[in-house]
Amino acid sequence: MRKSYFLWVCALFLIFGNAIAQKVPTPKEHFGFDIGDDYMLATYTSTDAYFRKVAENSDRVKFVEIGSTAEGRQMPMMIITSPENHKNLDKYKEISQKLGRAEVSSDEAKSLAAEGKAVVWIDGGLHSTETVASHQLIPTLYELATSQDPEILRFLDDLIILMVQTNPDGQEIVTDWYMSREDVTKRDMRTPYMYHKYVGHDNNRDFFMNNMDESTNISLQQYVEWLPQIIFNHHQTSPAGTVVAGPPYRDPFNHVFDPLIMTSLDGVGAAMINRLNFEGKPGYTRLGGSVFSSWWNGGLRTTPYFHNMIGILTETTGGPTPSEIPLVPERLIPTHATPFPIEPQKWHFRQSIDYSVSMNWAVLDFASRNADALLLNIFTMGKNSIDRGNMDHWTKYPKRSAAVQEAFDKAKKEREADDPEMAYYGMRSGLPVEYFGKVFEDPDLRDPRGFVVPSDQADFQTAIRFANALIKSGIQVHKANADFTVNGKQYPKGSLVFKSAQAFRPHLLDMFEPQDHPNDFEFPGGPPKRPYDAAGWTLAFQMGVEFDRILDEFDGPFEALPYGEVLAFEPATVPSGSGVLIDVRGNNSFIAVNELLKAGANVSRTTSATSGLPAGSFFVTGNKATIEKAAKEYGVKMVASSRPSGAVSVKPARVALFDHYGGSMPSGWVRWMLEQYQFPFQVIYPKDIDAGNLNAKYDVILFIGPGAPGTVRSWGGMPKEEDIPQEFHKLMGSLTKEKSVPELKKFMEAGGNVVAVGASTSLAFDLGLPVGNALVEKLPNGTEKPLGGDKYYIPGSILKANLDTNHAANWGMGESANMVFNNSPVFTLAPDAMMNGVKPLAWFGTESPLVSGWAWGESYLKNGVVAFEAPIGKGKLYAFGPEITFRAQAHNTFKLLFNQLYK
Repeated sequence: MRKSYFLWVCALFLIFGNAIAQKVPTPKEHFGFDIGDDYMLATYTSTDAYFRKVAENSDRVKFVEIGSTAEGRQMPMMIITSPENHKNLDKYKEISQKLGRAEVSSDEAKSLAAEGKAVVWIDGGLHSTETVASHQLIPTLYELATSQDPEILRFLDDLIILMVQTNPDGQEIVTDWYMSREDVTKRDMRTPYMYHKYVGHDNNRDFFMNNMDESTNISLQQYVEWLPQIIFNHHQTSPAGTVVAGPPYRDPFNHVFDPLIMTSLDGVGAAMINRLNFEGKPGYTRLGGSVFSSWWNGGLRTTPYFHNMIGILTETTGGPTPSEIPLVPERLIPTHATPFPIEPQKWHFRQSIDYSVSMNWAVLDFASRNADALLLNIFTMGKNSIDRGNMDHWTKYPKRSAAVQEAFDKAKKEREADDPEMAYYGMRSGLPVEYFGKVFEDPDLRDPRGFVVPSDQADFQTAIRFANALIKSGIQVHKANADFTVNGKQYPKGSLVFKSAQAFRPHLLDMFEPQDHPNDFEFPGGPPKRPYDAAGWTLAFQMGVEFDRILDEFDGPFEALPYGEVLAFEPATVPSGSGVLIDVRGNNSFIAVNELLKAGANVSRTTSATSGLPAGSFFVTGNKATIEKAAKEYGVKMVASSRPSGAVSVKPARVALFDHYGGSMPSGWVRWMLEQYQFPFQVIYPKDIDAGNLNAKYDVILFIGPGAPGTVRSWGGMPKEEDIPQEFHKLMGSLTKEKSVPELKKFMEAGGNVVAVGASTSLAFDLGLPVGNALVEKLPNGTEKPLGGDKYYIPGSILKANLDTNHAANWGMGESANMVFNNSPVFTLAPDAMMNGVKPLAWFGTESPLVSGWAWGESYLKNGVVAFEAPIGKGKLYAFGPEITFRAQAHNTFKLLFNQLYK
């Protein structure tokens, strides 16, 4: 009877399982081909339909929309777990939130960890030409929705799986382009424009700023709603001679992390490579086998570390067009980085999909077997953060370690003559322990207990934008509902308070405190190791937010704001009278002025300080309704005034923004910025410039980042016109010294202005201006050569420059400004430059301008000019070497662009 009963149960199990499989269509039944077939890609429209169909027919899958994309599509998230777990989703989400924010006692945390379900995020498609990443979601979803494999069923019982296509717009763009050619051998990914409406590949550089809609949608799910313990972010491609680059990653990692982050990353990485090795899938590289580190904040994979979450990035080779694993001799040798090398061979899309799905199973298996530990670990890391925020704590930055050594060396030098034994200290036994206390017990070097952002600063509305970026990232923010005093300083009502005693303290510190990137070279005296992305990015510095670091415990009339609810701008009052002055120091002032100009108001700019407001402030009369809207909606500060003497009338300039075939990310960021601040503009391409007659159409031409001759690098090369549709021919071409530069010179000579930022400042050399490259060394024969990396190297960091506050280009700026610098151009002016009208706008005044990040050989920067104005006929060239519009994060220097956009 037992045997019969068992067979009866098995039969029901098989019948039920088959019924599920029959209700949910296979990918081939839906798409008409197998996912992974060579030369075949699925559009997002068909993928979205499949996601919805699977959810409709499987009680394991719930389809939800998490927000709109830049092009208006809805971003999908599939919540995948067992039918029983689906009945209690709200409970499991609440458990994940409580543990992730460490809002409970240790005893309750243990109970919740045993009761809860670990949450794992798996995504794909962020970088849309990386088609393995987007397409691996489809077979993974199908197996999770239908399989009766015991391992899959265990995943469903133990876990809540969140599966997300992170760039629907891009999948549609890339697939439509790739599949448009009937000759499959001619299919490629070189789309005429970026696979994100504004920022292309930089959509994975926005996860602490949250400018883009997609970034905000994702961050709110990760850091406010679900707080996953593991976030798996699929990308491609791997280094030559490998199949996958994955965790663990090379040093350095950021010093604010809890150590559990790094050891947990090791554990997940071990599970991934073990599974691939077990399945006979070679070619996984890790550690120094790839360029990826865990230092930078801002990526979908890296920002989780600052939230005590395990961020996984894989870069997998392959795509729909068959390829090869090339022969790279040094990759054939088994090492700790690549224990199971792969031999050169033909490679197909399906193989890449199989690797990706296997790695998904590895991550889910790790999470399933360690679910309670993952939940308890994220609580422990959060509690550690809260504890560190409530006590005196010293983060062990490289500069602190160096300070210990310096203190010892100084004492040693002073005492060696009297104490010969002192010469032997530090050789083998380490330094006397007293020197530890000189740094790591120095009360002035403690981590702050919190930060106060005063509401009476000149540009508090930008401070609100800063706070909102942090709120979207799950940071707890307090607002003062009355005046208060801390350390003898009074702060007004409405000031914002950021307490360090919170679970996401690493992210909070990272947004306020300078990054201290270690010196990192291939070998002593050798070339530097390039950081993965930036070395320093402190957002408060980039945005020009004024704040105070509070080192001791403090409190006040503070109201905790709800998690995830962004702040509105603080309304300002409109003074009585027929005219008002609008403070130029507030970036929102430019939105207000642009709306006023569109509404027909009369707008002028002051040429000297007036009524307590600096030169460049806007005097406005007319259209009272728009003035009131500016005060109410944008918080623009105004004072009553009659027309100031010397004020000059302004109107919108006819602005052209340069772009090129394939799309420019720096230009795309500025396109988004101009829309946000309501500047009218037109995008132009090389053929538009070469056609001439520019003054008839434009007053200002913007070159942001690459754009000048020789600075644009087209991925895969520029296609031939005959190989692409006619409608895209207008986007093609390149600027040249022979044809384009003369047209730009004519434009300026006739009164037009050109603004060049970053690499495009090389236009100054093309135009023969009396400026030179400051970052060179003189050779004995009298020639110059660029400084080598062993002498000078400054990757993405923040440096402080001095500014000429009397110049109209700098209106609204202070005497100095923090600027984003990324191996940026630095200039010298020829002896006769200023006699010929070239005026420095910004320069480095010290040998140590580094504020945040890494600067090797920064003494070479002293007196180097980073921005200048040069007259060319009736017009001007404005050259800004630093990234003054960097990823729409550098609000502190936006005015350096905005000031040039009025006529």
